[in-house]
Amino acid sequence: MRRLGAFLQVEGMSLYRYVRSREELLDAMVDRVMDRLYADPTVLLSPEDDWDDFLRRIATGVRRVAHTHPQLFPLVATRHPAAPWIRPPLRSLRWIEGFLAGLLARGFSDDAAIYAYRAFGSLLVGRLLVDVTALGVSPGKTVAQAEQTAHGRSPDSATEHLHGNETDLKAFPTITRLADRLAVEDLNDEFTDALETLIARVDQARRALA
Repeated sequence: MRRLGAFLQVEGMSLYRYVRSREELLDAMVDRVMDRLYADPTVLLSPEDDWDDFLRRIATGVRRVAHTHPQLFPLVATRHPAAPWIRPPLRSLRWIEGFLAGLLARGFSDDAAIYAYRAFGSLLVGRLLVDVTALGVSPGKTVAQAEQTAHGRSPDSATEHLHGNETDLKAFPTITRLADRLAVEDLNDEFTDALETLIARVDQARRALA
């Protein structure tokens, strides 16, 4: 709180007029960032939308939040939820209500909607933590710079990183041989493939649990 106060050029203790603790402040930050999805017209469910398109748009919206706030997203994924059954990153009761009600209105049974909610949350948390880790954003870096680093690095630079002084790869011949391929990845394609696989699984569950 002292560091935040110094950044805001106020006395650190004065922040306790607005929040009771550091934990409450972090929860408020997470809620504020995720609630911004409600202002995104490309994410909100419309009566004519199919359920699979709805899932794609929510996933894209949450990913956009993660890339815009990569320093904060790990908090979104790991903060203790208000109830043990809540699955990040859709941790707002308003979002959970809209998600479940939207699927139920499109023919999902109760069990199928719950399955979709849990599987969807697990996919987003796992994939987006990979994304923000790959971005490697530090306070001095912009998101654009970090994305350029993650998506635009060449095989040579990636290999140099793997063969750097920090790690001796002589004892790992398979990693050494595959270093170029391991270090170069397309996070966008990986996210899309994982999302489409999930949607296919949800469709199977929707039919099986009807």
